[in-house]
Amino acid sequence: MPACAAGSRPPTRQAPSTQSGPSLDQAGALIELSAGGKNPIALANGETRTFLEDGDEIVFRGWCEREGFARIGFGECRGEVLPAIEN
Repeated sequence: MPACAAGSRPPTRQAPSTQSGPSLDQAGALIELSAGGKNPIALANGETRTFLEDGDEIVFRGWCEREGFARIGFGECRGEVLPAIEN
């Protein structure tokens, strides 16, 4: 559980976490880009991924924009994938 969610109750219903388009270039999640882990994705450093791995850093950035209106940013959120805790 993320530290910021410690002590909170999980939601009773979860919504999809991405707003993907109908084509692959509009995919919003690694699971979509890798076709459920079947097609590795090449990273800029030469590594490939089908799923996130321990030590990977995830960066979320979001904004909305429309012609004639100011662009609205939602800031940036960063996190690192940590190893699972063994009991």
